[in-house]
Parts: sequence; C-alpha cells; structure tokens
Amino acid sequence: MVVLAQDGKQVWRRRTTGQSLVRWFGWLLGVAVFLFCWQRISEATTWFFVWDAPRIAGDIWSRATPPRWEYITQLGRPIWDTLNIATLGTLISLVLAIPVAFLAARNTTPSRVLARPIALLVIVSTRSINSLIWALLLIAIIGPGVFAGVVAIAIRSIGFCAKLIYEAIEEIDHSQVEAITATGASRWQVMAYGIVPQILPALAGVAVFRWDINIRESTVLGLVGAGGIGLQLQSSLNVLAWPQVSLILLVILLAVVISEWVSAKVRGAII
Repeated sequence: MVVLAQDGKQVWRRRTTGQSLVRWFGWLLGVAVFLFCWQRISEATTWFFVWDAPRIAGDIWSRATPPRWEYITQLGRPIWDTLNIATLGTLISLVLAIPVAFLAARNTTPSRVLARPIALLVIVSTRSINSLIWALLLIAIIGPGVFAGVVAIAIRSIGFCAKLIYEAIEEIDHSQVEAITATGASRWQVMAYGIVPQILPALAGVAVFRWDINIRESTVLGLVGAGGIGLQLQSSLNVLAWPQVSLILLVILLAVVISEWVSAKVRGAII
C-alpha cells in the first residue's frame, strides 16, 4: 500500500499498521505456546537419560556390529510372511475399497443422503486408526498370527484407497459417460464402459503405492504379535541380541528399498 510521509512524499508499505500489529501478535502468541509446551515437556523429561543418550547409542552400536550373518537363514520365512501380509492386505482392501469409492463419489453414489455419508464414514474411520492399533484389536479377537496382520493391513488400507479412487471417479470426463448413456446403456453398463476404463490408471497407481506403504507397515506388526519379520525383531530385542537386531534391520531396509524400486518402476510404466 502507499501512504503519505510527513514531507508529503509517497512511501510504499507492505502492510497497514493494524495488519502489522495482528502479525506480531500472532508471532508472540506462537512463541508463548511453544514456550509453554516446552516447559511441560521439560517437566516430564528425565534429562539425565537425554544427555547420556550418545553414550548409550555408541554402546548399542558396538554390540550390534558386526551383524550376525549366520542368522540370515532364519529370516527367510518371516520376511516372506511380511510380503504376504502386505500383498494380501492390499488386495483385500482394494476389493472392499472400490465399491466404497463408488458409493462415496458424488457422480456415482445412489444416494447423497444415506449411501454417501455411510461410505465417507467408512473411509474416515478406517484411515483414522493406525494399523498397529487394528492389529492389537484383532489379536484380542482372532488371536496372534499372520492372519491378524493381513486383516489389520486390509482395514487400514480401505480408507486410503477408497479416498483416492473416489476422487478419481469424480474427476472423470463426463462426456464419455453421457455418450454411453445416450445409447440406452444401463447404469451398470455406464460404469463398466464409461467410468471404469477412465479410472484404471489411477486404480493401478493407488494399488502399487499402497502396497509399497504396506510393506513398511507390515514389518512392524510382529512387534504386537501379528506375524512377519517384526516378530523376530521383538524376540531379538527381548533377549538383547543386538547382532541379530542389526541384521534384521538390514533385511527390513533391503525389503523396503526393493519395494520402493518396484513401486517406482510400475508407477512409471503406468503413467
């Protein structure tokens, strides 16, 4: 904005006096909130352990290196279970997420009053709870094991996949749908020939992207008893077998890197 100085010359100012005061008040309020939170955190923190953390980390590092390479023979089945948890969980979630997405999309839902709110509730509720929490609940219901991990990953992924798919449905080219509708096609035929072909690239991309995420999440489900390599990690941590822990972490890192590479290649081919 332009204001007049005392000598009558025009002076450019970015903000008015009121806007500057509001901005400085916002910064002051933010600093006050930060200091209050820091004080509360400091009161609940044992700072002796914080200052001693570098020494402890160095001690653990010295015990964890070199990794116990001969233990690799016992990690084949756990890492295979981890891959199965991620893959099966992703497939199940897609089967359930696709109808939820069609119910949630404004241009395909049969009812904006009943069906769409229910579908959106399913999307929000499944996305809001972490897979570890789902695994804990499912272990209490169906018992520990790989199956609980598969179901936990599937439930967690429904909301993620359904949200991205229903957004893709809402962004389709409606001229194709109108052209197919003009031929006298039924509602299901319109979906099959007018909507599904347009969202297939997005569906494939979402599937690969979620599978990549689920590889990471499934590696830690074993910490709560839901199978996979996380179970071996928890067992090694319980007995302080640090060379085994370092080897397991390297295997997890390798699995994540490979899944990321596969995911990038597939998404690149699709796009």
